[in-house]
Formats: sequence, C-alpha cells, structure tokens
Amino acid sequence: MGSIKKIGILTSGGDSPGMNAAIRAIVRTSIYYGIEPYGIRRGYQGMIEGDIFKMETTDVANIIQTGGTILKTARSKEFMTVEGRAKAYEQLRKLGIDALILIGGDGTLRGATAFFKEHTIPAIGLPGTIDKDLEGTDFTIGFDTAVNTAVTAIDKIRETADAHDRLFIVEVMGRDAGYIALNSGIACGAEDILIPEVENDIEAVLARIAYDERRKKTVHVIVVAEGSGKIGTARLHEAIVGRFPALDTRVCILGHIQRGGPATFADRVLASRLGYAAVLALLEGRTQVMVGTLNDNIAYTPFENVGKLNTPISEDKLKMIRVLSA
Repeated sequence: MGSIKKIGILTSGGDSPGMNAAIRAIVRTSIYYGIEPYGIRRGYQGMIEGDIFKMETTDVANIIQTGGTILKTARSKEFMTVEGRAKAYEQLRKLGIDALILIGGDGTLRGATAFFKEHTIPAIGLPGTIDKDLEGTDFTIGFDTAVNTAVTAIDKIRETADAHDRLFIVEVMGRDAGYIALNSGIACGAEDILIPEVENDIEAVLARIAYDERRKKTVHVIVVAEGSGKIGTARLHEAIVGRFPALDTRVCILGHIQRGGPATFADRVLASRLGYAAVLALLEGRTQVMVGTLNDNIAYTPFENVGKLNTPISEDKLKMIRVLSA
C-alpha cells in the first residue's frame, strides 16, 4: 500500500453523467489513504501537454450531482503515436505520478493498453460511457441517466404526437449499440425500435405502420438508434413519407441532450462505488484492469478483454416489444 504516492485521474472520449461522481470518489478515497490525487485536464491530450494539477477535497465539493466532467475531455490523435505517448509519460514522470485511473469507454482503454505496453505504470480503468457497450460490467457510468433523459423526451413527444395524430421518428444515441434505444423504447411504449444489433427490414416496418393505419391507431412512435444499420433515420423518414404521404410524419433527433444534466441516483451510486474500488484496486497491487460490476459485485476485467459488448439482444425482449405495441 505504501508504494503508490500520487495518482493521476483523467476522463477521456465522450462525457457521461456520473463522471464527476467518480472523480469525487477517487479524490476523496486517495486522500483518505494518504495518496496525492492529480487531475489531468482534457484526457490524453492534457497528459501530453502537462495540463495537470494537484487536487484537494474542496475541488470535488458539490459536484456529485453535476453532468459533464470537471476535468474536461478530449480525443487525442497525438496520443495514438509512439512519440505522443512518450511525451505523456515524461509529464507524469516529472510530477512523480506513479499510477493512473482512467474514466472512459473502449477507446480510452485501448489507448491505455498501448501506453502501458511502452511505459510501465499501474493503471485502473472505469467504464464511463452512456452506451453500456463494454464487456466486464453490467452497467456503465452514464447509461442510466442517458436512458432516463431519452424516456422523458419521448414521453413529451408522444403527447404532442397524440395532439396532432402524428408519426414521430425519434433518434437516440447509440452508434454501435442499441441499449439506449431498446430500453427507452420499451419504457415509452414505442411502436417500433430499430437497433444496430438486429438486421432491420424497412418493408416490415412499413407493414406494421400500414396495420396501425387500418385499425385507426393515430399515434405511432418509432425509436431509432443512430447506428441502426442500413435503414437509418433519414432513409426511414423518406420511405414512410413515400408510402404514406397523407401521414403527418416528423423526425426528432435527441442528440447530445442525452449526455448532459444531473446524473441519476443509479449513476451517482455506481460511479461512487467504482471510483472507491479503483483506488483500493491500486493499493491491492492490481493493474491494467477495468473495475465494473457483475451481478452487483465489484469485478475486475483485464484491459485486453474489455472490448465492445457483443451480447445478442434477447429474442424474448424483441417479441415483447411487438406484443405490447399491438
């Protein structure tokens, strides 16, 4: 436990609600155990540029509820090079930082894997992404908040759709993963949900709309993940308007609203648990692992095993969507 004196903390890639709660937990746990925490602004790019400062407990006061990240975040092309990673290591060495805790998605952990093959320094990762698309954890920091934000928005859209007898296509985030679309769609009673994990048939979607039209169903909400395969929001809109010109069809893209706002209690608790566990993991001698939760227990997954989650979507869940939207 006495070998680690200074821990560097960074957030990288896309921001996610709950990152600040994780930062708070890491800083306060570090100080409790006599370790100096150092904030690294703007992720790996800030590490390269030496944008690093010592953090005190007051730096993380009143941030547990806030969205975004007080350490800022960025993507760094320079860090993808051997020379860039060497610059980053030199900045850490100058300050005597002898361990890192990284909060981000698969890109963040891939960067860490390359970095630590060249420079031996203990590191722990935390899953910070709204997409919930990482192996080794049941939930990622920010997912619950993003889904709840989408649910609130879709509920409001359904009300205005009902007032005008409209069809709405609502696009939510999820370039490679459809968990936000799937869960928000189920929670809001969407008539259709299109996600990247399932091959979507545009003719089948149009057939379901035709069925609803025949039975005089006046409101139709389709939730689409932004990476939903060959169809996509624009093509789907074009196909619906072409087949049903009399149907008042609108598109609403929720976009980055899903990244912002106060973290839900679930994300605050998850981030706090993982931030606390990350410091303890370093003190126990663990390194090159992501801290997550599996069946509500803390779990450690080696960086090289933390890839994009490729678990197939449950066929029962997909059938349930069709039954409940009938």
